[in-house]
Amino acid sequence: MTLTSEKKQKIAEVIIEILGSRFQNFPGNVLSNRNAPFHEALLTAFSDKIQDKIKSDIPVLISLTSWFHGLNTTLGQKFFESVAHILSDGCKRSFTASSGNLLKITYNQDYNISHIIARLSRQEVKPDVVNENYLIFAKDNSSELIDTWGFTVDVFIEDKDKITCIELKSVKPNAGEMRGEKTKILQAKAALFREFPNKKVEFFIGFPFDPTSDAASPTSFDKNRFMSSIINLNNYFSSEEVLLSSELWDFLSGKKETMEEILSIIRDIATPDFLNNLEFLKNKSNKIHSFQKYLYLLNKWHLKSEIELLNYDKNLLAKIKSDERSIRIYNQPIFNPKAVYNRLRYEHLSKLISK
Repeated sequence: MTLTSEKKQKIAEVIIEILGSRFQNFPGNVLSNRNAPFHEALLTAFSDKIQDKIKSDIPVLISLTSWFHGLNTTLGQKFFESVAHILSDGCKRSFTASSGNLLKITYNQDYNISHIIARLSRQEVKPDVVNENYLIFAKDNSSELIDTWGFTVDVFIEDKDKITCIELKSVKPNAGEMRGEKTKILQAKAALFREFPNKKVEFFIGFPFDPTSDAASPTSFDKNRFMSSIINLNNYFSSEEVLLSSELWDFLSGKKETMEEILSIIRDIATPDFLNNLEFLKNKSNKIHSFQKYLYLLNKWHLKSEIELLNYDKNLLAKIKSDERSIRIYNQPIFNPKAVYNRLRYEHLSKLISK
């Protein structure tokens, strides 16, 4: 089973926007880059080794490293989360004081959570989801209610009889992070159990790929090896709480080989001529003068909605006639200067087609 063309397009839109922003931030003149005297001074010691690896100098390396760090941040904060929402039809949900949606747990639940964490920290017990759920889901109407710390769920999915939550993590989390993550998840599960008393509550941590796997097999994973590579992960989480690499993406979509499809969409768009292709598609005159290339790029970039408009272009123009507002919207580029797809344009024009 493959992803729908609609989901493929939404993923493609995220990719195009990210590539557009990263090209805008790509380092040009390194002499104009921000001062980094300590980095440059320290890296001088590695200059001979650096020059063996790259055909450049230290200021360029600093600039590229900063740019690459920005790409890592964008992947973590924008791409993985956005694609997870597209695949699962879930969303990000905040249960915090600032959101006006701070949840409560009972005093006994809080006590049991502290007891679980203390025993896991001392390695007196191994992570056990069934036993932990028994302790935090025990119904207790007599115990005092207290506020949780507040939490945000990266991917929140509400079904008829189940709540599924996923915390998306970096494949190299900070040392000591796992204890706090487990505490947060236990609190969240306890609070959501009270908030949705007739629904099953599940909470996972998800890692987008397995850095310990062979680069020749980018979608493969070895969960035992990966979990052993993360400090304290095995101490606080059982393997059934962890979704790794292709397992994560298949879980989100409910389909097999989803990670392969995501990588395929990226490869279709992320080519060295990306910027030229982007500008080509933004120029509406190319629909007439270079129709075949225009259609080819729309297909390659998975822009199904634009292919739909292109197929009905003559009928669309006939329906627009002298409608000044629709003419203005029709003449808008399909991407804005930040490479964000103009979905409002499509939605307006597609309504005209259906009339």
